[in-house]
Amino acid sequence: MTSTDKQSNILLCEWDTPFQTPPFKQIHDEDYIPALEAAIHEAERGIASIASQESAPTFENTIEALEKNDEKIDRISNLLFNLNECNTNEEMQQVVMTATTELTRYSNNVFMDESLYKRVQYLYDRRNEMSFNSEQLQVLDNYHLSFVRHGAGLDEESKKKFADNAERLAILSEKFNQNALADTNNYLLHITDEKELSGLPQNNIEAAAAEAASRKMEGWVFTLAFPSYGPFMRHADSRSLREELWRAYNSRGNRGTDNDNNEIIREIVNLRLCQARLTGHPDYADYRLSNTMAQTTATVKRFLEGLLEASYPIAVREVAELEDYARNLGAELPLQQWDFAYYSEKLRKERYDFDNELLRSYFPIEKVRQGIFGLYNSLYGLTFTENSIIEVYHPDVKVYEVRDGERLMGLLYLDMHPRPNKRSGAWMTDFRGQSNIDGHEVRPLIQIVCNFTKPVGEKPSLLSFDEVKTFMHEFGHAMHGMLSDVHYPSVSGTSVRHDFVEMPSQVMENWCYETSFLNTFAEHYQSGEPIPEDYIEKIRRCQQYHAGYLCLRQLNLGMTDMAYHTITEALREDTRADLFEHKIMKELLPVNESTCTSTSFTHIFCGGYAAGYYGYKWAEVLDADIFSKFKANGIFDKATATAFRREILSKGGSEHPAVLFRNFMGREPDNKAFMQRCGFTV
Repeated sequence: MTSTDKQSNILLCEWDTPFQTPPFKQIHDEDYIPALEAAIHEAERGIASIASQESAPTFENTIEALEKNDEKIDRISNLLFNLNECNTNEEMQQVVMTATTELTRYSNNVFMDESLYKRVQYLYDRRNEMSFNSEQLQVLDNYHLSFVRHGAGLDEESKKKFADNAERLAILSEKFNQNALADTNNYLLHITDEKELSGLPQNNIEAAAAEAASRKMEGWVFTLAFPSYGPFMRHADSRSLREELWRAYNSRGNRGTDNDNNEIIREIVNLRLCQARLTGHPDYADYRLSNTMAQTTATVKRFLEGLLEASYPIAVREVAELEDYARNLGAELPLQQWDFAYYSEKLRKERYDFDNELLRSYFPIEKVRQGIFGLYNSLYGLTFTENSIIEVYHPDVKVYEVRDGERLMGLLYLDMHPRPNKRSGAWMTDFRGQSNIDGHEVRPLIQIVCNFTKPVGEKPSLLSFDEVKTFMHEFGHAMHGMLSDVHYPSVSGTSVRHDFVEMPSQVMENWCYETSFLNTFAEHYQSGEPIPEDYIEKIRRCQQYHAGYLCLRQLNLGMTDMAYHTITEALREDTRADLFEHKIMKELLPVNESTCTSTSFTHIFCGGYAAGYYGYKWAEVLDADIFSKFKANGIFDKATATAFRREILSKGGSEHPAVLFRNFMGREPDNKAFMQRCGFTV
């Protein structure tokens, strides 16, 4: 690429846009690799300069210099990888494969640079003698650990092996993700007989008709996107169709096609074990957990087993009760996996007079969004103003300026509905993180991506109560990033330890059960009538409904994750993921061969949660404890909210989470509130 080409590449230029936001319409897939190569070459020169300087190491000339060095790389890669998750295409997926290799190779070269490592080690050895503040100490500790984990102290042969493994792992993780997305999109349930729609809510039927029309097909189409799949499993009377859809959803990546992930799982798990061994750890979990709140495999094991002991007997009782209920309705027993949601929904409706679909009418997405905006205004004084001038990558996306008084806190991108080129689930990420080095304040560009029920015709998008909680959850992540107020980008926002990152988001879900919050926005989308108080009471009464079974499901995922990452011998070539996980999971309903969670378990095989999925339950204990303080002081209490913002949200990963928690609560964590919330206490 010529110098002129580099200068004309939009990804390498300063963006003359509002708030220097990405000019999406000017960025093309073919721009990424040339820009990334140029940015890497520039960064490599920067690394060489840092490593070879004659001056004695200081925080400024070594650690702070490293923090600044990758700015262009981060800008380019954040755009590429985020768009690949929510607006991908085949060309972009190929670009990501190339970029993944280049970035992994660059990272290995940095963290295996012996001269650079010596400078970091020099500072680390003298950290208690130098006048570093708490944030600098945390940043230094993180860099030192990264060098150690990348094998900086290994011999040359071991370094090469570690680097080769890392490149291969990066490719495998991306391939796993692409396979899971492809297998999700490759299936559809096409119904032409209206009788087969029996039991389905009208909202779901209308959405399926719109999906069919968009594909130029007659009748109704159901997909594996959760707004389509979830209601079908809860309401469809046709047991055979529920079974078909359930098997399709739970065999993604396990169908023996080009998208099969079994071999990829084996190779990922074995390579991770190899990396751990190279760096002196007995298994991968031990390698990862040293930088978490839990710190050790033994602690995680005790935590999971303790919750299992509390929840399992309750889950057994819940399943037995559901089977008795289904038997009285003439159901064929034993209940199968595709029966649980169906009969669970019926029992909930009968016992609590709770109709999830009826509740949707009170949760039009725009009202929910306004309610969440209002909550953050009440707690933190934030305002949200839509800015339609800022470019977006898809027409579905809306952008909001977030301000605290006159101060711009950042921009919020909301992308709410499913598309075939968008992975399933919901997540928060950023195009640009917060930082403030040398007085140069950079405010974040935060993105929330969801897959909520689409609007149909004149009817707006109506959210289920679970979708309302999901929106609140991801908004909690977003505000963790938005309210960050640290100096160094590597510890800003959600750049915290893995078993703490879910706490600020999960704590926000608690407001969804509070009358005084729901009354601020929950109105019938047609009549404008507020949600009835007895509906809110039903929501609260259902909070513990099947809590044991749902907890067991999360524990099964956490235990499976740990099982993969505590192996001490490589998995054999004939290891099948379905058989591996079936030995681990404590199933209360019959296990079905050929169905498998692992082969689409993107959290642990390509999403950064390897040996860390337990963190969801870990963070639940913390969030219940923290919300108990809000409850005691008032859920809109500004003093409590201000303290939560000051001691936790603004700090990002600049201090150890145990310190942040203790500063806010004034004590160590207590699981009493969590156990009571779940109904696990006697």
